[in-house]
Amino acid sequence: MEKPKRFQVSLKVIWGSSIALAVMASIPKLFDADSTPGDLIINSSITLLFSLFIWYYNIYSLPKFSSNRTTKSLFNWKLLLSVVLGILLMVILVIAHQELFQVSKMDAPIMFELRGVLINLIVYMFLHLLFQNYQTQQMGVELERTKAVNLGAQYELLKQQINPHFLFNSLNTLKSMVDMNDENSSDFILKLSDFYRFTLESRKLDLIPLREEIQILDSYVYLLKARFEDGFVLENEIDEKQYESVIPPFALQLLIENCIKHNVVSLDKPLKIKLYSEKDFLVIENPIQLKRGAIVSTGVGLDNINQRFMHLVHKEIEIDKNETTFKVKIPLIYDHRNN
Repeated sequence: MEKPKRFQVSLKVIWGSSIALAVMASIPKLFDADSTPGDLIINSSITLLFSLFIWYYNIYSLPKFSSNRTTKSLFNWKLLLSVVLGILLMVILVIAHQELFQVSKMDAPIMFELRGVLINLIVYMFLHLLFQNYQTQQMGVELERTKAVNLGAQYELLKQQINPHFLFNSLNTLKSMVDMNDENSSDFILKLSDFYRFTLESRKLDLIPLREEIQILDSYVYLLKARFEDGFVLENEIDEKQYESVIPPFALQLLIENCIKHNVVSLDKPLKIKLYSEKDFLVIENPIQLKRGAIVSTGVGLDNINQRFMHLVHKEIEIDKNETTFKVKIPLIYDHRNN
């Protein structure tokens, strides 16, 4: 995971503010008739050096960024330590300038100390407000990064949710065909092999052309026909112009599987499913003929497909239901590449 960007303060801000404070500290001297250019230089240089020290000391004492950060008061022991060190430094600077420039008349030391405390408070509070804003931004970046990672993981799980019961039912159908010496057993094995080969090849992709999805669906329908015979009917009326669009792999298979799960499929009451295009949607329509004692749907299958569309293209599927018919409309996607 990418490390958070290190908190930095522009050199222009540090030096610009320090020079500005130095100039402001010298302004009163301009109105003092007894002041000399040397006095201006001394006042300015003391303030400049002190301001630079306060900036760099406070930047150095800032805590490292942590995603487990808790809100702390600006006024704590670090501020007290900064003020104490600032007072000591100001004393040192005043004494050093007196010795260096052999100045006998300077502002009272208390004036320098008060100026130093004021500068210290201004820099400290400004810097910590900047740092808190930086931490808030980094927390937001980390939160978005975590969401992206979680969404990616969830999407990978969604792609793996191919119902294992279908495999068990297919194997049971194959066993029955072999026991009855059904001549279509070999074709059934080949179609079952093709279907799971498609599964392995397509599971790594986010989207596949509708044309390929239909090929996968053909193998799947063949297996269903071997199991339900004429009790299952699929009518494909999709406009071929839509075949170059793309959809998440196995979206159609999951929708048809959902139809079979909740409805009666028998020779006496065949389940007829229609596929057709409607504007920029692909429609899967089936009559409602619920099984007796059917468990109330949890919506997991449809939610799976909806989440995949939301993750990839930020579009939702549409559900249209009345007393006799159930329709699911999935958006067809154009000009989209796999990641």
